[in-house]
Amino acid sequence: MIVSTKLLFEHAYGKYAVGAYNINNAEQIMGLFRGCMDSKAPFIIQISKGARAYTDKRLLEAMIRAADEIFPDAIFAVHLDHGDEESCMDCINSGFYSSVMIDASAEPFEKNIEITKRVVDAAHAKGVAVEAELGKLGGVEEHVSVSEADAKLTDPAQVEEFVKRTGCDSLACAIGTSHGAYKFSGTQGLHFEVVEEIARRLPRFPLVMHGSSSVPQDEVRRINAAGGKLPGAKGVSESDISKAGKLGVTKINIDTDGRLVWCRVHREYFLEHPENFDLRPIGKVFMAEYAKYIAGKNEILGSAGQLDSVREFIKNAKG
Repeated sequence: MIVSTKLLFEHAYGKYAVGAYNINNAEQIMGLFRGCMDSKAPFIIQISKGARAYTDKRLLEAMIRAADEIFPDAIFAVHLDHGDEESCMDCINSGFYSSVMIDASAEPFEKNIEITKRVVDAAHAKGVAVEAELGKLGGVEEHVSVSEADAKLTDPAQVEEFVKRTGCDSLACAIGTSHGAYKFSGTQGLHFEVVEEIARRLPRFPLVMHGSSSVPQDEVRRINAAGGKLPGAKGVSESDISKAGKLGVTKINIDTDGRLVWCRVHREYFLEHPENFDLRPIGKVFMAEYAKYIAGKNEILGSAGQLDSVREFIKNAKG
């Protein structure tokens, strides 16, 4: 069942975070749904601009609709990740998306507000929620590329004005995470004092943490042992991810970890089965491994075991 992110965030606030997982193909979709059903967790499917163009957005959306029928007990939202104004408007008008993210964070404060407000006005007219971003995450993810020198933490002094003037429904905050597999070069961590101050200024307002893959070191080790070259890849600690959900972070974005699982499975499989040329045996391995990863991540987020409670909450909210 596809639901509003607003309902998911309202149920989760201060208790746990909903996992927002990027998908690109049928194997990821099946693994994601299986993992969330195994862990009894609500979740968010994230579709990026790159994913919508990888095959065709209509094919990807049709696979999600099919998965909704295959897994009738699933509760999830469909979200556009890191959209520009054009892609946001396309998704809003499609009638399929629960929410969109307008990422105008590279623009000056006033321009960010201007663009975000246009998207919010169009989205709210169609019952679609909007995530905006204030501050700049470093790293590289598809078309988003911000150098370490240009990365900028969210200024808590700006958040009240930004939310009031834009009318956005959730806010992606830059607190020290970054996109990609190389999030930290040293021992630096997350700035939870920024989250706490933003939550104080915006009580019960849903916050979002991007760039939150943990980059499991066992996955990196196995990829490198199977011929990969990912020296020094490092992500967000799982203890920090778990902590964020208690502070008002209701949505945690995870993309890189799923790619690492894909990479590890394929590298190891072809080393062990050099004679194979059939995509299906390895696809089955990946779906099972990705489902296991998703179930474990939902435990860290605190969303595991919340499915029945969310279902009852939605039922009561709808009257």
